[in-house]
Amino acid sequence: MRSITLIAMVTIFTGAVMGQAPQDIRLNAPDMERGLTIMKAFGRRASATSFSQEELSLQDLSDLLWASNGINRPESGKRTAPTAVNAQDVDIYVLLKTGAYLYDHKTNSLRGIAPGDNRKLVSDRQTNFAGAPVMLVLVSDISRFRGDDNDRKLSWAAMDAGIVSQNISLFCAGTGMVTRPRASMDFEGLKKLLNLTATQYPLLNNPVGYPNE
Repeated sequence: MRSITLIAMVTIFTGAVMGQAPQDIRLNAPDMERGLTIMKAFGRRASATSFSQEELSLQDLSDLLWASNGINRPESGKRTAPTAVNAQDVDIYVLLKTGAYLYDHKTNSLRGIAPGDNRKLVSDRQTNFAGAPVMLVLVSDISRFRGDDNDRKLSWAAMDAGIVSQNISLFCAGTGMVTRPRASMDFEGLKKLLNLTATQYPLLNNPVGYPNE
């Protein structure tokens, strides 16, 4: 049994007030000893069709975000997912029951953005993955690329988001969690909720949870 759930930790750390952005959540250091071998993880990689509604533990969420796009070389600030011209253009927004957050890889924390359960902006259909406890939204800020060719920038952005999404998939496969890469979501609703600028594009999302056994 997972004795410490994310929802309990959020309650302890935040005490979020209705109508205000939830407070930041300090994440755990990544557990570098866990998981299957990379080949076994590839062997188990699959797109989930259903999710348990059990909340992720704080350690599982921490490891998930670090594996997705965290800093793996502190001396240079470089990360687990490569990007075109090292622009580091992809940000991960995390939608939980308690609110919407931005993963801050530099401080290893979640920064509170908006209160409330807004996961329906990622999936409000009556599907088996609509109730996943965590929704990761991958947003590229193309202003971090050099030059004026926006078509090229958007091509790079899509590639970079795809790499982060694959990191999510492989981490889940190797640690007993499940996910599903998706492009469908309420783009305008997410832009408003997350206060995105004109150069920030939501490109992909990954519902994440435990298997629905």
